[in-house]
Amino acid sequence: MPSVNIRELRDTKRLKNWLRAGKTVELRERDRLIARIVPENMEEKTVEWPDFEARAREILGDRVLPNLILEDRGRY
Repeated sequence: MPSVNIRELRDTKRLKNWLRAGKTVELRERDRLIARIVPENMEEKTVEWPDFEARAREILGDRVLPNLILEDRGRY
């Protein structure tokens, strides 16, 4: 668990990165634990991916395109 002291608390960029990553940060004064900064429960946004296969079928129909990249790599 990452920890910071009062002076290091000024570096908010590092603190924000830890909190965004879901880490609890300990706030210390010398060797004594003063507080724990706990990140807010962030809702994970579910990403809905488009149906690439259906889109390709719509554009290309039943045609099958050769994979030119893999064929070219065989020459080297």
